[in-house]
Amino acid sequence: MMGSIGWYIFRTTFSAFLLILFSLTAVIWLTHALRDIDLMTDQGQTILVFIGITGLIIPQLILIIAPIALMIAIAHSLNKLANDSEIIVMNAAGMSPWRLFRAFLAAAVVVSVIVGVIAAYVSPKCIRELRRWAAEVRADLVANIVQPGRFTTIERGLTFHIRERQANGLLLGIFVDDLRDPNERATFLAEQGQIVKSDKGTFLVLKDGSVQRHPTAQRDPTIVIFDRYAFDLSHFAGGGQESNGAQETNYSVSERYLWELFAPNPTDPIYQKEPGQFPAEMHDRLTAPLYPLAFMIIAYAYLGAPRTTRQSRTLSLVSAVVVVTLVRFSGFASMVFGIKFPPALALQYVVLFGVLGLGLSAISRGAIIEPPAFVTNAVAAITERFARRVAPT
Repeated sequence: MMGSIGWYIFRTTFSAFLLILFSLTAVIWLTHALRDIDLMTDQGQTILVFIGITGLIIPQLILIIAPIALMIAIAHSLNKLANDSEIIVMNAAGMSPWRLFRAFLAAAVVVSVIVGVIAAYVSPKCIRELRRWAAEVRADLVANIVQPGRFTTIERGLTFHIRERQANGLLLGIFVDDLRDPNERATFLAEQGQIVKSDKGTFLVLKDGSVQRHPTAQRDPTIVIFDRYAFDLSHFAGGGQESNGAQETNYSVSERYLWELFAPNPTDPIYQKEPGQFPAEMHDRLTAPLYPLAFMIIAYAYLGAPRTTRQSRTLSLVSAVVVVTLVRFSGFASMVFGIKFPPALALQYVVLFGVLGLGLSAISRGAIIEPPAFVTNAVAAITERFARRVAPT
């Protein structure tokens, strides 16, 4: 049991964690959401659809931000306890370092469980839902959003224009300009057309029109007259392929649940194309819950022991931030290099368990981890020189 002091520290730390997590996630989400503001301006979607689609990236952000937010929250709590001399008083009263440590460990375990659930299920589920929702929005653009008399860009290089939309869904006076292929420009003109959905996909069926194709390597275009032409809109769903006449979705690696990464189907086209991505993604998901524990131990090992000067605590905090950065960077590097060189995936385990072991050892001994003497002396010299320059003459 943690006792009243432990519960007080747990509540303080976890409340700070939630506040920091919400603030950082909101700021980063907002920067990403602004990139998709065209959902409302160009594509006529409501604010609820905009928030719903862009909000599905939040679990991915939490996976990265949560361990960092926990480390900041623990540093804040420890500094608060130190500034109020509570750590020194508890140490003088004979309280074991583990009594104080258990409260922070409980907060880290809760965060690790949250991160583990998000990594295994919630994040890929949201990415799948994001793909489905975006596909529905794009598939309905021509049928519902393209306004008569306006040029509407569905995606980069693809522009639609219609003269009139009748009550039965029939489109009249259709113009389609397709610049998505860098080697060819295709322009479609048709008297009428209609959106047709079937088990093979979604198509804009054009009637009584012409298509002008102009390869960039040629001077003159070619014009073909047609009675009926099916313009494929199915690709907006992304990752689909036809199988027995039906459209089957091939999920990307980030869209697979954790258990789907352990034994991928050898005939999976994505696995055949990039087999190294599956184990790299799997190990990245497995190690995700370890980062909150590692960051908590690093923060406590550097800041949990009683201190006598603020300067040493400030330098220790900077050192903890540097170590946390190196640990997280080693995880990213392990995943990136592990795609082509699988043994590199072991690096993240070596670093994480090494940090856990060394940190717990330092905490159990009550050791005060100080920066090297040359660093302390250099900072003191710089501080003194700066103080002399700004001091009044």
